[in-house]
Amino acid sequence: MTDTVQPEFTFPLSRRGDIVPEEANLLREKHPVAKVRTLTGDDAWLVSSYALAKQVLEDERFSLKDTANPGVPRQYALTIPPEVVNNMGNINSAGLRNAVMKTLSPRADKELASWLEAEAHRLIDRLIEQGAPGELRDGFTEPYSAALHCRLLGIPTDDWRRLMSGIDVAFITSPEPFEGSTPNWYKDLGYMVDRLNADPEPTEGLLGRFAELRRSPGVSDRVSDELLATVALSLFGAGAVSTSSFLLHAIIYLVERPELAERIRREPAVIGRAVDELLRYNLSIGDALPRIALADVRLGEVLVKEGELVLVLIEGANHDPEVFPHPERIDFDREPNPHLAFGGGRHFCPASALGRTHAEIAVTALVERLPELRLALPVEQLAWRPGFIKRLPERLPVVW
Repeated sequence: MTDTVQPEFTFPLSRRGDIVPEEANLLREKHPVAKVRTLTGDDAWLVSSYALAKQVLEDERFSLKDTANPGVPRQYALTIPPEVVNNMGNINSAGLRNAVMKTLSPRADKELASWLEAEAHRLIDRLIEQGAPGELRDGFTEPYSAALHCRLLGIPTDDWRRLMSGIDVAFITSPEPFEGSTPNWYKDLGYMVDRLNADPEPTEGLLGRFAELRRSPGVSDRVSDELLATVALSLFGAGAVSTSSFLLHAIIYLVERPELAERIRREPAVIGRAVDELLRYNLSIGDALPRIALADVRLGEVLVKEGELVLVLIEGANHDPEVFPHPERIDFDREPNPHLAFGGGRHFCPASALGRTHAEIAVTALVERLPELRLALPVEQLAWRPGFIKRLPERLPVVW
């Protein structure tokens, strides 16, 4: 490995989501593969340049599944069962991929876009009726995102709060296991099993597809109810918290730069490029993406040894001026825009198209209906949640 002396970096970086941590630029420029100490006290390599981040995400010698193995260095303590970490691998091995991919495709539900638009406007109507100041996390981003995922799974929309409260525990980043994590997981898993076995059995969404699949010859003996429920619960958790968190960040950036919101109102066709650029710029991925090296692999000047932990710093990669000129600017005309907000390689987010549709409809509705939208308090007064897998403001108070 390199003999270059590096300063000590505190990791994770700042939890504020409105400012790119200054260490991200220093790391990328001076120490693109830097040794850091994780929450659990383990050593890891933090990768912060675009080229090296892309290398790690696309090279199958860097494994996500193996981050859950016993005895490996960890980013933080596991708060979900180890087998859930490789959820897409479970889907592939059980032959469930087609059902999942159909569910995650916006084209599979011809009414989805109009339903999302109606849901966004319904929530905005309620905000306006209640009057300003309003609170956009509990009043818009979470119910909007959770309702989508309830629809995708085929479960009652009214159950969104109980499932989102489970995420608040499941996605805590802790240096060591804590008492509530296991019962929290199995409580929500039991909910999904009960929904799968409801009478009458589900016919809509992913659970409806699973119920039908379960009756197919040769399938029922290969997939258990618990596996099906695990896939459904994992998709809800990862999807609902990711889409809601991104929307919160996008709203903050747009209200802080009203000229960008004005352009979306004036030029609706720009919304696709606008969402991609907001995805590039956003800091909602609170911690780096973890991988375990399955072999000795050279990353830049560093030889990463088999069994070592590698962490991909997405905000470093997505603000790399070698790929994104003037990365500090939010530029809706940035093309191409090969950001890594959806990850890369075999773990590239399978719901990327759905996530874009979800965001485009929400952002368009907000800028059109609330043209004077702005924060109700100084941005530096926002309270960012500590110890969570996402950079998340606890509340987003706004006026309009």
